[in-house]
Amino acid sequence: LGICGSDWVEELSVKYRSTSVVKLKDLGYATATLFLAASQAQPAPSPEELRDTDDVVRIASEYPNLAEHLALELRLRRFSVFPLWGSAEAYPPENATFALVSRRSEKELAASGLVAARTVLHHNAYLIANRASWERKDLSLILASLNSHLPAASVETTVITEWPTDTVAPWETESDTVRLALPDGHQQRPTAALLVRAGIHVDDYPSPTGKRRPGIDREGVVIKVIRPQDMPLQVANGNFDLAITGRDWLTDHRITFPSSPATQLVDLRSAKVQMVAVIGNDVPADDIFSLRRLMAKRTEPFRVASEYVAIADKYARDNHLGFYKVIPTWGATEAFLPEDADMLIENTETGGTIRRHNLKIIDTLFASTGCLIGNRDTVSNPAKKRRMDAIAETLRNAVDAEVKRD
Repeated sequence: LGICGSDWVEELSVKYRSTSVVKLKDLGYATATLFLAASQAQPAPSPEELRDTDDVVRIASEYPNLAEHLALELRLRRFSVFPLWGSAEAYPPENATFALVSRRSEKELAASGLVAARTVLHHNAYLIANRASWERKDLSLILASLNSHLPAASVETTVITEWPTDTVAPWETESDTVRLALPDGHQQRPTAALLVRAGIHVDDYPSPTGKRRPGIDREGVVIKVIRPQDMPLQVANGNFDLAITGRDWLTDHRITFPSSPATQLVDLRSAKVQMVAVIGNDVPADDIFSLRRLMAKRTEPFRVASEYVAIADKYARDNHLGFYKVIPTWGATEAFLPEDADMLIENTETGGTIRRHNLKIIDTLFASTGCLIGNRDTVSNPAKKRRMDAIAETLRNAVDAEVKRD
């Protein structure tokens, strides 16, 4: 059994028609709508206009399966789906035609600078079950308990009456404009501190209102704030010229795409973490070699859970872990051991969280820090190249000065 948003159930089932997930009960809270949304700066095209256009319709979303299903349903002649870890609202209109995003209302959608082109799905929290368990196990006791307690708690009590109303101004870029991506989430503060040390002034970053297009005091430079996980692919695809992300995500990307043009330009030496292999404390192994011997007689697949799917897969292959499978996660990976995984490939700053979950580190893969990345392919515009080099040199000097002080 589990409690999950029905949007994620649909994201799974639209690709895997024979999924073993069964929706049992609508819990009546966490209600929202999945919108196909366009930028407020551009009129949302009608379904007829979408079908008739010869242009590539680009859809950015955390829901790539639903995005592809919708594009096929709309009979788009040419389309491209950008799978993302989040922040899809930042992509239209410059980097995508549409974003497929979940919002509680059209007013909340407007606060992200978007306007609805199509309502795709209304969703909320559901009680879900594994089909085989539902058919074979007696779940009546827990279901009776849920049925007796959930109705009173299933009323949505949060009422949002005010949303930010700042107008989102899209980029107006020339051929020599540098497109810079800055990270959201926990990397924002160290990135902001670095920019201050470098003498680069960025307005409203981090933004208390979630602004995705902060201003910068550099002529010919524009900024978007997106997920660091998405940056390597977006730089490789040419949607951004420069980005500040983590070496962990760049490494994961380059394992998947060995010939990718996305490359590290400057080691920012910030947000340092260790990429580690983790197992349960009760497993009688203290390193990867003793674990390999322990697994030699195993007949079922060795399960490796990680957000870093490519790194985890390479680690299992390089260390000859035999018959294995990688379980992709979206975070909270520590919870997978020991019932749902045998090993984690995870990043850690101090190891404290790992120890608190009764886990232990048996190997360190590499150290990861923040880094400035760019596209190694030659930039044809000399003015853009000079601006990119200037940003890289300014950040490099700020990092070197900080190292000397330490």
